[in-house]
Amino acid sequence: MTTTLYGIPNCDTVKRARTWLDAHGVAYTFHDFKKAGVPEAELDRWLQAPGWEALVNRRGTTWRRLDDATRASVVDAASARAVLLENPSLIKRPVVNWGAARDVTTGFDADAWKNHV
Repeated sequence: MTTTLYGIPNCDTVKRARTWLDAHGVAYTFHDFKKAGVPEAELDRWLQAPGWEALVNRRGTTWRRLDDATRASVVDAASARAVLLENPSLIKRPVVNWGAARDVTTGFDADAWKNHV
């Protein structure tokens, strides 16, 4: 399987991640949430591993713009799924499927990524 990087092209963290992958010679496919949407089957997989808590970006402006009731409703994988599908910018970026079964990471961590190349 090939590595797939999911994110938004103008996100600074996604840009750093893409630069890192290129510099380390990692071939990957880029999946743009803005153009292609969030793949529901993949989201279901991500909700299991690395888990819904790791996927929901509670530090970003999209989270802060949600109303209090919506923020309070995100309490488990099912509720997170609904909010993430409606607001793809809430997904902590990038999400990387490294090609191995259940080998998915969120965010960019150069030190941790060295274990995947």
